[in-house]
Amino acid sequence: MQFEYDDQNIFAKILRGEIPNNTVYENDHALAFHDIQPQAPVHVLVIPKGAYVSLDHFARDASAAEQAGFMQAVAEVCRITDVSDGFRAICNTRSHGVQDVPHYHMHIIGGKQLGRMLQA
Repeated sequence: MQFEYDDQNIFAKILRGEIPNNTVYENDHALAFHDIQPQAPVHVLVIPKGAYVSLDHFARDASAAEQAGFMQAVAEVCRITDVSDGFRAICNTRSHGVQDVPHYHMHIIGGKQLGRMLQA
């Protein structure tokens, strides 16, 4: 599968400092910030700083350091936002997964009891 990255997507612009964000955490490989349309009391997006389109692209092509840095950012977001009662980590991918921004990102959602993710 070919992964073509669009460097004009909103997250690329945020990473370049062209669009402001409400940063929660940042390290060498990832940036985490509050979602502008939160679906729960805690709704943070974690994005890699590299040009990756989707979870499978990131898993296939990101270096071990990038992957570790990303997961460390996820752990720090969970600590900072104190989602110790539970949370949901969501990575929407491509059209059937309803991915809105073509830059890999993980939603960390919590801070309240969440309903079932999918209904049968």
